[in-house]
Amino acid sequence: MKRLRISAISYLNTAPLMWDFEHRDACSEARSDFDIAYTIPSACAACLDKGSADIGIIPAAAYASIPDLAILPGVAIASRRAVRSILLVSKMPMEKIQTVALDSSSMTSVALTKILFAKWWEGGRTFTAMAPDIKQMLATHDAGLVIGDPALKIDRSRYITYDLAEEWIRLTGKPFVFAFWAVRQAALNDVPRDLDLATIFQESRDHGLLPQNLDRIAREWAPRLGLSQGEVKSYLTENIHYSLEPDCLEGMQLFYQYAHEYGALPSTPPLCFLDAAKAALI
Repeated sequence: MKRLRISAISYLNTAPLMWDFEHRDACSEARSDFDIAYTIPSACAACLDKGSADIGIIPAAAYASIPDLAILPGVAIASRRAVRSILLVSKMPMEKIQTVALDSSSMTSVALTKILFAKWWEGGRTFTAMAPDIKQMLATHDAGLVIGDPALKIDRSRYITYDLAEEWIRLTGKPFVFAFWAVRQAALNDVPRDLDLATIFQESRDHGLLPQNLDRIAREWAPRLGLSQGEVKSYLTENIHYSLEPDCLEGMQLFYQYAHEYGALPSTPPLCFLDAAKAALI
């Protein structure tokens, strides 16, 4: 069988999702049937778009622009409260912000920022893509969007910060979905009928969230990020929500609606899911 190519994100919040692929016996399905490459969220989407990857954990926004994808059900990177890793960092109060530097590593966070400004924060700002260096961002702009691990390392005592997941939930009453697993439908032609992709990825998430495995993740990641092990564990267990449940899908559909309405994304096709029990689309 052709090994399926996975494009994964090199951020802390994906560590539980990748547990089986990185830690289980080499003869297990999660190791033997896949090749894995790590990158940033926007590059994951680009790999699926150009066909250099078969499966990717893509920003939710990417689903609007990449044709013929199927979503692996049940697994997401989402939030039901403040997420801590998607921050608008500012030198001044919201009403005075005129220029915003955007970390373009994630299309979803950029689109969310534009929605919040257009719908609730009086619009009219100027946006510029920049590398996620907050000192350089704020040297030339009033505020900067920083995502992922760089956001976790921001000294929030030095700036005014807005947690964008927290703002979305406060304003809409819905969870926010940042990313999910998606597979190119063309790649399904190479998948044996008995290879249950949905279950493989769901079980990897479940194993990664076991207490003893979260302890190991915290020990490995804390020194990389300059955080305490407690901060890493609380982020993974309290700030990130890893299930793609009905209300999360409602929040995602609302995000697509607003993103199209305010010009942040093109119109999004209907959601297409891979059946949880077999390689079939529903």
